[in-house]
Amino acid sequence: MHYARSPLLFLALLAAASGSNAAASPMFGFRPEEAATERTLEQRFDADINADELRGWLQTLSAEPNHVGSPHDKANADMVLALFQQWGWNARIETFEVLYPTLKHHTLEMVGPTKFVASLHEPPIPGDESSARTSQALPPYNVYGGDGDVTGELVYLNYGMPDDYKDLARRGIDVKGKIVIARYGGGWRGLKPKLAQEHGALGCIIYSDPQNDGYGSGDVYPRGGWRPPEGVQRGSVQDLTLYSGDPLTPGVGATKSAKRLPLEKVRTVLKIPVLPISYADAQPLLAALQGPAVPPAWRGALPITYHFGPGPAKVHLAISSDWGMKTVYDVIATIPGAQSPDEWVVRGNHRDGWVFGAWDPLSGHVAMLAEAKAIGALLKTGWRPKRTLVYASWDGEEPGLLGSTEWAETHAEELRHKAVLYLNSDENSRGFLSSGGSHSLQRFMNDVAASVRDPETDVTVLARLRARMMATGYERTAGAQEKKNGKLAGSGADLPLEALGSGSDFTPFLQHLGVTSLNVEYGGESDQSGVYHSVYDTFEHYVRFGDPQFAYGVAEAQTAGRVVLRVAAAEVLPLQFTGFADTIAGYVDELHQLADDKRKNAEELGKLLDQNVFSLAADPTRAVLPPSREPLVPYLNFAPLDNVATRLKASAKAYDDLYARFVAGSLQLTPAQMKELNALLQGMEQTLTSPRGLPGREWYAHLIYAPGALTGYGVKTVPGVRESIEANKWDDANEYSTLTAAALSAYCERIERATAVLRQGS
Repeated sequence: MHYARSPLLFLALLAAASGSNAAASPMFGFRPEEAATERTLEQRFDADINADELRGWLQTLSAEPNHVGSPHDKANADMVLALFQQWGWNARIETFEVLYPTLKHHTLEMVGPTKFVASLHEPPIPGDESSARTSQALPPYNVYGGDGDVTGELVYLNYGMPDDYKDLARRGIDVKGKIVIARYGGGWRGLKPKLAQEHGALGCIIYSDPQNDGYGSGDVYPRGGWRPPEGVQRGSVQDLTLYSGDPLTPGVGATKSAKRLPLEKVRTVLKIPVLPISYADAQPLLAALQGPAVPPAWRGALPITYHFGPGPAKVHLAISSDWGMKTVYDVIATIPGAQSPDEWVVRGNHRDGWVFGAWDPLSGHVAMLAEAKAIGALLKTGWRPKRTLVYASWDGEEPGLLGSTEWAETHAEELRHKAVLYLNSDENSRGFLSSGGSHSLQRFMNDVAASVRDPETDVTVLARLRARMMATGYERTAGAQEKKNGKLAGSGADLPLEALGSGSDFTPFLQHLGVTSLNVEYGGESDQSGVYHSVYDTFEHYVRFGDPQFAYGVAEAQTAGRVVLRVAAAEVLPLQFTGFADTIAGYVDELHQLADDKRKNAEELGKLLDQNVFSLAADPTRAVLPPSREPLVPYLNFAPLDNVATRLKASAKAYDDLYARFVAGSLQLTPAQMKELNALLQGMEQTLTSPRGLPGREWYAHLIYAPGALTGYGVKTVPGVRESIEANKWDDANEYSTLTAAALSAYCERIERATAVLRQGS
């Protein structure tokens, strides 16, 4: 029987997950009497979360442009500081001095075969008062692109990713000495100009094709929520695959006294000019291209025939910037722990936007404020957390995770010894719970999700997410992973956490310092992504298309608040390792499959090339060269990973079984034993890091999760091995197989030491 076709099974699963008997159900990590106390506390916490307050804070914080260096950015920091202090928190502002280039002048014009001058401007939208308040806003630009004044033939690059260059090469097209134009999507924006620079391009233009976030997705603003013709996606093109934070101070906090690199030695700032434009400005440029028509996968939704070029379109691109320093203002608020003050639960959301930033990031930030206010109300009743709470309102996330990275690097040693969790959020809107992070928190996060009600259906957010995964897996268009997730959801097992790449403030905590981390937000039902990083990400847009009732802002505050309160209160940190062990086993299987598939594909391609298949199959009037021969793939040494994956499963099960007995009350630990156990658990994630870092990018120390060198925000799991295989670097793959296995072995040893402590319980 197909699981999704059985209404009885579906209803049974839904009822089981809906939390109808939540009061009687166990709470992961808490003994029954402790769970009852915690639920009462959470009910009091929920009672102080008010949707109208979220709306009011959002309207105030997004009233003016609040990019780094703007007057409103500093005013918002002062406002948030005052609120935390009003609510009883110990709050302060920590400042850092960072390199933040701001645009002075930019020009884009087509100088042949016809004349066209790009507007590079986002006009006000009728009915959106905010979109007219732009006197303090920066024009659309890509921060950390190079200055330059260049003229050259134009080449269309599709998404500007590595495979696109292979397609160009098969058609004999070289971008050297040209200006390229690529559409957003397919990979992180910063990789598009980086790859263009590496291939010798003079400059890079990035535009938003309406297929992806304009009229190809729905009605455009103001009729609908999607990107209007003049909308532009700003963004950073700093090479965050090397390190995040201030480009001048890698690895150390950007304090006034910090030693800084000279700009010419900075690896994360590009050398060529880069400019984002709207699809209204892109259409005349693309329409003027000739050369072969592009294949279907390269076509967008503009009413033109897409051509590769080069030329005859010839463009002039000029950009100049003020390469000065700016101050970022992090608001840091704390409540000391009553019993374990040297164990920190750190919670953060950034506050700066590209313009108004109502959705990204302030929709998530106001939910965090609601949590802080509700925790402050608990404080006034005499309650105190067992562990120290640290709430952070980050500045400078948009240019490159500046505020969070500089704070984390400044306090690195303290965080390594004290932080038990970093909980992150960013934007938030109507829809489904999305959570990712350290897989030792998978069981815990499922339990939290089972305790929060979805405001649209009144089942738990876990039940609704489970239903969505089942429905998606049933669709005929479902991919292999979606089908797998659908079956998993239908089985009633814990839903998986996503692995984290980059793109938000968890990066320095998880992937540089090795702090156990989570990222939590809601979304998937709003029409917000069409105004991403544009002037139209306003309060007016959000209250129409994001979360009109702020019901999911309340749900976000309840979800993140439960994570904070439960981790702060648990006698023993609520980690479970079976989910992590299963995840690692899956990753190792994927590495085997990747190498096997790559070997098979190389062999099959070689046979086809030997038989002259591609030349014989090609249209003589539209010549396309055969693909390049792939190197043969040796049999790699995965034995260290295979062996440690088996050990990890056994170690995880032994700990989890004893931990369940502890929670059930059949094991009792002395205060000294619990302190020893928590110390082991606090440093668990750090055993998965290596001081050597990843190949060519030492700042990224985590050997299990990292942003991909050629995906940017997208995650690469077991990255040292996986990316070495993808790059045909077999020696590196074997070396990092051994290094990663050693880190996992140290992780096992730490679990086994924690298990030994539990065994001492009577």
